[in-house]
Amino acid sequence: MENSMFCYQCEQTAGGKGCTKVGVCGKTPDIACMQDLLIYQLKGISSYAMLLIEKGEKIDKDIVSFVENSLFTTLTNVNFDGDAHEKMLRKSHEIKQSLREKSGESLSDNEYASYDLSENRNQMLEDSIRAGIMFDQNLDADIRSLRQTILYGLKGMSAYSHQARALGFYSDQVDEFYFRALKAIIDDDMALEDLITFTMKTGEIAVACIQKLDEANTTTYKNPKPQKVNVKLKKGPFIVVSGHDLKDLEMILKQTEGKGINIYTHGEMIPCHGYPELNKYKHLAGNFGGAWQDQQKEFDNIPGCVLMTTNCLMKPRDSYKDRIFTTSVVGWDGLKYIGKSENGEKDFSEIIEKALELGGYNEDQEPHEILVGFGHEATLSNAPAIIDAVKSGKLKHFFLIGGCDGARAGRNYYTDFAKQVPKDCIILTLACGKYRFNKLDFGEVAGLPRLLDIGQCNDAYSAVKIALALADAFDTDVNGLPLSIILSWYEQKAVADLLALLSLGIKDIYLGPTLPAFISPNVLQYLVDTFNLNTISTPEKDLATCLGVPAQ
Repeated sequence: MENSMFCYQCEQTAGGKGCTKVGVCGKTPDIACMQDLLIYQLKGISSYAMLLIEKGEKIDKDIVSFVENSLFTTLTNVNFDGDAHEKMLRKSHEIKQSLREKSGESLSDNEYASYDLSENRNQMLEDSIRAGIMFDQNLDADIRSLRQTILYGLKGMSAYSHQARALGFYSDQVDEFYFRALKAIIDDDMALEDLITFTMKTGEIAVACIQKLDEANTTTYKNPKPQKVNVKLKKGPFIVVSGHDLKDLEMILKQTEGKGINIYTHGEMIPCHGYPELNKYKHLAGNFGGAWQDQQKEFDNIPGCVLMTTNCLMKPRDSYKDRIFTTSVVGWDGLKYIGKSENGEKDFSEIIEKALELGGYNEDQEPHEILVGFGHEATLSNAPAIIDAVKSGKLKHFFLIGGCDGARAGRNYYTDFAKQVPKDCIILTLACGKYRFNKLDFGEVAGLPRLLDIGQCNDAYSAVKIALALADAFDTDVNGLPLSIILSWYEQKAVADLLALLSLGIKDIYLGPTLPAFISPNVLQYLVDTFNLNTISTPEKDLATCLGVPAQ
């Protein structure tokens, strides 16, 4: 059957308004509708969970994990597998039933809580109409905008929290907030002002979320250190590990040790080279390719294998469909999926055998190295030199240029901006937006590299910690620093990061390439009035404004 869809959660949504026939990301109407219904089910689950939480009861962590993974599954470019969605929908019904029984209440006047999922997929798809974003045509546009902003913040947080949980770290505050927020966005008694407050609360919880992930990564793999990474390839069999998941990388490094297989990071995995407990593996050979949106041409017919560990999967070409594997919440119809055992371990023998069979490249490429590993500890170890350089006038300004990359035109702005940053300024960067300029040579200022790679989008807490520490050193707040934040956004992790920054009271952020389609004009005006949120214009004009000088 054909289903209508409406999705506007990512920056590249069709016409800047919404995808209605097929997702720009590649998801079909059926997948979009099943994702809507899964979110609908989570709202029902949360209705019962909140009854229990308000009685002082704890929600089982397996249920928290399911809600988190469901949110993550519906994030852009994660899962396109119909069977996986159907399985999750069935599981959501079991969980909702169990919480209904435990609470002893039926909530018959709550459509999300009282809805009974069909056993039939076609019926699920028909039912999904009620779960559509635009189903209630009478809903106030600003209320809808804030509800969706909160939901997308939750989706972004789920990706971060999922990876912390994989390492055995979690936050009870974050876990409970999933239920509170999902219940809040169906509460018709919440007025506009209440939802604005709740949106800022989502940002506060996002800060707690990225802080917990930072603790998980740095405790498990130690604090990143500056490290040169070869971005060219060596001869021999290889596996490319894409996504963001450090634990998956560690497991595959352990299982390939001594087997003559080179392991390359890809996309957002490049910061992994900075972690001592990952970099100690000698066959972690370098980084393959650029940002996620180039994968179809970069993976085309490669004589090696790819493992997708989290989001950023695009429709695989037939030329490499037999050599790309997925794991965790990632999926695409017809791709090999590697699950985990009861103890959380994964058997990567199939991808290892395939890599050995393909054989890899016949000769080494000429090496080219770039520098990564400037997390908060490494960067702040240079704090005295940075402070002296600012006070002496050698270092004039800091620019944080980072965020999600994307394929649509307009993103050359970030390359051009970075190139035009004056030589007496430092560029901090994080997330895959850095692929726009991270292979350029920016040289040094005051004895420090001018380009400091803080890490993944998952390392957003490093940027926060660096900014707060510098503000403290100069006896000011972040807004008083010679610091400008130039963000590129694509998907919902960037929404969580933006809300986190706003919740900290950070103003004058530049956001692009376009504004989110889910932000209504009135909500945008509130953000402009309260935080002086700016849309990017031209590199020349924005740079001049940041530096307080006339545009050239």
